[in-house]
Amino acid sequence: MSVLDGIVRVVADSDLDGLMAAAVLKASKPELEVHFAHPALLRAGKIDHLIDRETAICDLPFHEDCGLYLDHHLTNRPNSEQQTVFENQGGICHWRDTPSAARAAYDLMKNELDLSHLDEIMPIVDDLDSGGISLDDFMQDGPVIRLSRSLSLSDPEHMQVVLNQFASGLPLAEILQSHKQRLDELCNEREIQAQAVEENTRIVDRLAICDLSETGVRSNGYLITAIAGSQAIACCVIHGYIDGSIDDPNRPALGASFYANSFREEENPYDLSLLATLMDETGGGHANACGCRIQPADGTNRKLLASDKEFNLQKWLELWSNRDIEMLR
Repeated sequence: MSVLDGIVRVVADSDLDGLMAAAVLKASKPELEVHFAHPALLRAGKIDHLIDRETAICDLPFHEDCGLYLDHHLTNRPNSEQQTVFENQGGICHWRDTPSAARAAYDLMKNELDLSHLDEIMPIVDDLDSGGISLDDFMQDGPVIRLSRSLSLSDPEHMQVVLNQFASGLPLAEILQSHKQRLDELCNEREIQAQAVEENTRIVDRLAICDLSETGVRSNGYLITAIAGSQAIACCVIHGYIDGSIDDPNRPALGASFYANSFREEENPYDLSLLATLMDETGGGHANACGCRIQPADGTNRKLLASDKEFNLQKWLELWSNRDIEMLR
């Protein structure tokens, strides 16, 4: 009997980790349909129509109506009462403290099928998702790192192609070669991102604040902390549009992500998820990497104003200034 008995679809996060977790499940059961989503979409109930006991959720917040829950984010973990109710109703909870959700999926399925074709990429997925990648490897911007940057909800067709390549057992070298033109173009995009980061980043109390909102440019924390250097303990990147929406991947809602500077020799002692959940109850992630949406200053559901971004940022900086008291892990 397989844990995938009765599962007909997968809903997974749209990054490399979520895709690889879904690929592991689809390798075991090729007929699975896979949908990619963003945590905010799930938390807002926008994809409830996809979630029932025949659904596996990977690398996304917990949903009590699914059949299989697989994740590794601390803030997504169901509490003991939720897990008991979920399992008593027939759900399977596979939350594991692993470097990636893909690793949790791999460990779940490795005894049921041969996953050796994924052995080469799994350590890279682990490192990218857990902050284990070295500065040298990141700056080299190898093809797997570029492949991870190529994944986006704005190009669902590309995501399905990559998913099926990994699920079908195609060797990593062949997958990368098949996307060579796209990956080569991402080299130039990285230079544009770096310039935007340099122009829009300031360091306040050892927090690198990079405001890319309204620019259409996105960056993960690796690039920001690589440019900021060791004086930044962590970074906050603001992205999206004030009139954006979580329903529109081409014009996303105004949000922020927080990342520890994993290139420093010292471990990050602070729980950054406290920043992500300070204003947005649907925010969350890891202690070292997390995110949220910008919230109206008055706590209502009104449309955002330009002043709301600064209000949220000020609240984060107030908490950050007391990090040695309130944010130690």
